[in-house]
Amino acid sequence: MTGTLHSVDQYLNVKLLNVKVINPEKYPQLIALKNCFVRGSVVRYIQIPPEHVDTELLQDATRRENAPASSKK
Repeated sequence: MTGTLHSVDQYLNVKLLNVKVINPEKYPQLIALKNCFVRGSVVRYIQIPPEHVDTELLQDATRRENAPASSKK
């Protein structure tokens, strides 16, 4: 299944929008899905194409997360 990542929480629960089934012959019951919530405990992996990852945003978030407590805003 592929889709647009909408949100992920601390339990790795994932909400996808604009879902498409990769193998509709194997999973015909999923063809009608438009949006999907996947429970984190069943997620095996998430693959995001590198060109869709905002590395500056991730680096800034990491810097803020690792900053000393006195410098956090």
